[in-house]
This record gives sequence, C-alpha cells and structure tokens, in this order.
Amino acid sequence: MTNDTAHRTMRDTEPDRDTDHRTSEQVRDNPARSRFELAIRDAVAIATYRREGDTLVFTHTEVPETLRGGGVASRLVRGALDATRSRGLRVRPVCPYVAGFIDAHSEYQDLVV
Repeated sequence: MTNDTAHRTMRDTEPDRDTDHRTSEQVRDNPARSRFELAIRDAVAIATYRREGDTLVFTHTEVPETLRGGGVASRLVRGALDATRSRGLRVRPVCPYVAGFIDAHSEYQDLVV
C-alpha cells in the first residue's frame, strides 16, 4: 500500500461500518509472522510489526482489494492497538495508515512512543 493509498483509505473508510461481521471475526496476533490478521471470507487483512523491547513498530497495513471500503483496515488496526494495550506494550507507527488512525483516534495517543 503506497502512502497515497494509505491516506486515501483512511479518509474513505468508516471505522464502524460493516459491523454485522464483528461477532465472527477477530483480530489475531500471529507472532510467528510478526503481524496481526483479520480474516474475512477467503481473504486476510494484515498489519505487520517488528518487536523492539516493549514496543511494537507497525510497519505496514494491507487489505485485499476484495475487502476495501468496508472499514476492515480500521477494525484491524483498532484490534491490534487494543491487543497491544492489553499486553502493556507501546507503539511506534511507521506505517502511514496506523499513524493516521492514531491521529484520528485520540484514545490511542498514549500508546505512542
């Protein structure tokens, strides 16, 4: 995802849209692949990270074309940040989408180092 795409996607998606799938879909950490995943139907959205001590450095967010426009990236990043908070970790948002999400959702500002 390019920076332009990341910023366009942030503006064009509604974080809470497509809520009818929330009960069956969960954001899951896949530490073996250093990424959070949100599987929907036959596609998987990902937010990759690298761990540096007590900080997760989010490096990339990717949503398959078939899932774009339904708030999937927002749900993925919200779930990843909530999981990070619950583990007592901090965040460095290198990924433009994650940085934009945090800028737009002040409740996550305290996670940023």
